[in-house]
Amino acid sequence: MRTLTLLIFSIISISIHAQHMETIEQVVSELFVASDNRDWDKVEAIFADKVELDYSSMDGNPAVELSPQQITDAWKTILPGFTATHHQLGNFITRVNGETAEVFCYGTASHYLEHEAGNIWTVVGSYNLQVIKDGHTWRVAKMKLNFKYQDGNTQLPQAAMDNVKKQNDE
Repeated sequence: MRTLTLLIFSIISISIHAQHMETIEQVVSELFVASDNRDWDKVEAIFADKVELDYSSMDGNPAVELSPQQITDAWKTILPGFTATHHQLGNFITRVNGETAEVFCYGTASHYLEHEAGNIWTVVGSYNLQVIKDGHTWRVAKMKLNFKYQDGNTQLPQAAMDNVKKQNDE
């Protein structure tokens, strides 16, 4: 009987832990899908009140702590300038420790914009994220890109920013 009771509690514990991991990974995926869809309200809702954002491996700038609105304000200066963006995530490794979780995943970001030097700019790397529990909701509190390489037309980011400026001037 004791063995059966331990087995049942173990199964329940594993099930609860798996449900947390699925929810956390879903939140991370929703962040990238919302950014591709330019759903800025949803992006901001997924972030914690303050977020440590670190793209230093790609751009050399140090990590910064920003509000969700500061992040979306920055992303709005480039992402809408592309015809389309597509973030693909995979190979999630999630470790939950109470009210926080550490998430590692691979990421490939494809950016499309018609251009005489090529229509695609792709960034490949991985992410380390910290997700914290806020009431019953998991929110992204840290996001670090581990840049591996980029391929395609590296002129597209500037062209996208120029498009956004032109759209804002009209």
